[in-house]
Amino acid sequence: MDFFAQQDKARRKTKWLVIYFTLAVISMIIMIYGVMVLASTFANQGHHASATANIVLWNPTLFGEVAIGTIIIIFLGSAYKTMALAGGGGAVAESLGGRLIASNTGDPDERKLLNVVEEMSIASGVPMPQVYVLDNEEGINAFAAGHSTSDAAVAVTRKCMTALSRDELQGVIGHEFSHILNGDMRLNIRLIGILFGIFCIATIGRILLQARSSNSRDKNPLPIIGILLLVVGSLGLFFGRLIQAAVSRQREFLADASSVQFTRNPGGLSGALQKLGGYGSHIESPHASDASHMFFGNALTDSFMDAMATHPPLEQRIKAIDPNWDGKFQSLPEEQDRVERLFSKPKAKEPPPLFKNAMTAIVTGATMAEPPPITSNVVLPNLGNPTPQHLQYAEQLREALPENLKAAAREPLGAVALIYTMLLSKDDSQRITQLAGLKGRAPQPVYEQMSGLYDAVSQAASHARLPLVNIALPALRQLDAGQFSQFSQTLQWLIASDGQVELFEFVLQKIVLRHLAPKFNVPRPSSVQFYSLKPLTQDCAVVLSALAYVGSDKPQEIQRAFDMGAPSLRAPQNSGLLLLPAGQCSVDQLDTSLNQLNLAAPIIKKNLIEACAQVVAADGVIMENEAELLRAIADTLDCPIPPLIPTA
Repeated sequence: MDFFAQQDKARRKTKWLVIYFTLAVISMIIMIYGVMVLASTFANQGHHASATANIVLWNPTLFGEVAIGTIIIIFLGSAYKTMALAGGGGAVAESLGGRLIASNTGDPDERKLLNVVEEMSIASGVPMPQVYVLDNEEGINAFAAGHSTSDAAVAVTRKCMTALSRDELQGVIGHEFSHILNGDMRLNIRLIGILFGIFCIATIGRILLQARSSNSRDKNPLPIIGILLLVVGSLGLFFGRLIQAAVSRQREFLADASSVQFTRNPGGLSGALQKLGGYGSHIESPHASDASHMFFGNALTDSFMDAMATHPPLEQRIKAIDPNWDGKFQSLPEEQDRVERLFSKPKAKEPPPLFKNAMTAIVTGATMAEPPPITSNVVLPNLGNPTPQHLQYAEQLREALPENLKAAAREPLGAVALIYTMLLSKDDSQRITQLAGLKGRAPQPVYEQMSGLYDAVSQAASHARLPLVNIALPALRQLDAGQFSQFSQTLQWLIASDGQVELFEFVLQKIVLRHLAPKFNVPRPSSVQFYSLKPLTQDCAVVLSALAYVGSDKPQEIQRAFDMGAPSLRAPQNSGLLLLPAGQCSVDQLDTSLNQLNLAAPIIKKNLIEACAQVVAADGVIMENEAELLRAIADTLDCPIPPLIPTA
């Protein structure tokens, strides 16, 4: 699966969504115009009872008024719903009755769910999403929602969390992560806003239906108009269901296939679908119809027309991943069976030797005799396309992390202390100065906790830093506005406190703050604004030059690394793509360039990441610190790269 191709496909789907929406609006304008013609004829009959009413089929003035009024109503309804969901996936989950799971929860079912999501997040390179549970839903279902990976949320029903085995739950979460990676989330939220505008017509019909005239002898046309608008609203619902089906059905097959490819465990996803068929996936929330296209399984009652179903038939989905399925759905296990499966650990997977070495290095701080053989050609194929090896690596990595670091990452103030500790200088004198400055800037509990974290953080290998940040994101989102302001200011001070800003320090700060931005209403434009490389050539030169200077301090090697990466940008000749002096690719200039490049079309980002990979691999191998730096830069471009694990 090509990550960038899927992003382009999702954008093309958005264009088709606009076309479907336009056709639906035109159809509704015509129908409402017909309603108004009949209503005006009815009203004329009331005032001229003896006269035979003449139905005038074409009234340009009336048609114009209906068209403008309908467009305004639908636009305002869509704008209202879109603004209500501006908070991203969390807003969608809460509108459906979701409850945010605390990152430090002690509930065994919730801990199991969070562990699975953490592993998926580390393995795919996607920032840890918010995780919700729909406590009031009895069916087995789940969904992922959000405008971007920074405000994404994964929600499951309580029965999905408690009734599925760990492998089955992993299959479901893998399916939802596929929607995140394939760019489906933003499309789905836009669809909710559009459909709400269409459904507003029926709401107005209900209001008019209740209207009464003060004079019983008057023929009040409003109830009649209300009935007719309800009929039109029902047709709008029909159009909405067709749009949902057109957008979502094939994406469900793709998400199923991606989940199986990711976990290499078709039995897990097949078992989840079989239990879904045996128990049901119905969602009781009154907003379920708006979001039915987002769910793992059909959230509504079965449609009498397959063309309107938002999901393919379960039988087809199961057969596609499990051809030997016997056609029988599973019943849910008894409570005792569930408890036994909950507390039993999954079968241990023996990691490859290089995995073992990597995990040992995390715990002991040891370094390997030789760097793992990671080369540039493994970067793009894995981008947005994690493999079972990445998931296995993530499971082993999460287990190997020291318990005190994981515990801190799951508490709001502990997560703050962890991030600060990761940025402390290794030089004793500088670190003492930093700690003295932090004493007056950080809350006392944060300052006290840092001393207990430093040894474990300093011993952890560099490739454990991004996973730790990832695990800490949900806890950091629990900060209030004042705490976040203090955290961001102190973070910037700490990075600059030793008089030099390392590239990884800068990028780490950028990752943390940009993924917290949606929670604290910090504006962050995300739409594509650049479809040509020409206006971004200088920005690309800044990024590639900064990477080249990180890899070496020898002028010839720096130039060679830049020259290795530059051709991958496919820039036209005489474009001015040249190695910049070190003073022209400072962290401030890099920040500006990355913000610009984040607005580029997917193909430009693809070429840039390939070029970055070539730069850091110019010496024939991507070292550990270079691999994490490359992943961090890709993250700022909304291009999640899985861990760069050894290829042999």
